[in-house]
This record gives sequence, C-alpha cells and structure tokens, in this order.
Amino acid sequence: MKNKKLIAIIILIVLIVIAFLLKNQILKIMYPKTYKEVVEIYQDKYQIEGNLIFAVIKAESNFEAKAVSNRNAIGLMQLMAETAEEVARKNKIEIDQEKIEEELFDVYKNIEIGTCYLTSLIQKYGNKEVALAAYNAGIGNVDKWIEKGIIKKDGSDIEKIPYKETNQYVRKILRDYKIYQDLYKN
Repeated sequence: MKNKKLIAIIILIVLIVIAFLLKNQILKIMYPKTYKEVVEIYQDKYQIEGNLIFAVIKAESNFEAKAVSNRNAIGLMQLMAETAEEVARKNKIEIDQEKIEEELFDVYKNIEIGTCYLTSLIQKYGNKEVALAAYNAGIGNVDKWIEKGIIKKDGSDIEKIPYKETNQYVRKILRDYKIYQDLYKN
C-alpha cells in the first residue's frame, strides 16, 4: 500500500514539473495568435498593438471566423452589420453593402473593420479601458455614463461600469491582453 502511494506521489510530482516546464507552450495553445498575418497587416495600418486585437478576438469569438452571436454580431471581432457599414463608409473600407453579413465572415474584412473601429474608439476616449467598454456596450451608453459621472473618461474607475456583462468583458480583455503581452514578448 505504501509503495502505491509513493508511486502516485512521484507521478504527481513528475506531472507538476512537466506542466511547469511546458507552461508557455500550454498557454500558447490557450492564447493563440491565429490569423497573425492578417492582424499584423491591420495593426500596422491602424497603429494599434496586435496583442490587444488578439485579446478582443479571443473574447469575442475565440477565433471562430463563422461565429454569430444571439444579437447577430458577426465573425471574429463580432461586429454588428450597422456598425461595420458605418465604420467602413467613414474610413473608405471597401465592402459590398448588399452583402454585409457575408463580408463580415471574411477574416480580412472583419479584422480590418474591427481594428479600425477599436482604434477610433481609443482615439475618441483616449484610453483602451473606456474604448473596450464602448466596443461592448456602445458609444451611446458609454457617453451617458461619462456624462452622468458614473465612469470617468480617463478610465481610472472602469470597475464602476454599471453593466455587469460589460464590466466583466473589459476586465477579461485587459487580463488577456496582459497575458498576450507577457507570453509573446518578442
């Protein structure tokens, strides 16, 4: 009986050591850089850090290009058709307005429009925390929260976001963004 316990303890220790040694490889499976070449194109074009784009894609669709939410947000960055049309029009991104839903399943179009939109939100609010809240809850809601003093425009009290889903969303993306930064330092 003592030998079985000893063997079990040794096996457990070996597994823990292996997991520790393979931690980064395991994390890279959990936090992939799928569509890296596409993200790199648009991170450069829109001057935004790629790790933030990856964190948004992970949270929005978990890298599933054909994802559709229960609110009809489409593709990798879960864009609403109306928002995508507006962003594309304002930024001269070529899309077929008649087939907007189909266009949003295209990895290049989705990442370009989503990245462009996220960049414009960061420029509008001056920080990623409030921009992420607007990406999730909408500009109108975030502007009301700021106007009413519920949250500050500088993002310093982002934990006060009144929508539980948006509050958790921002925290998740900021956490995943930090993981991406740490995991892919070079």
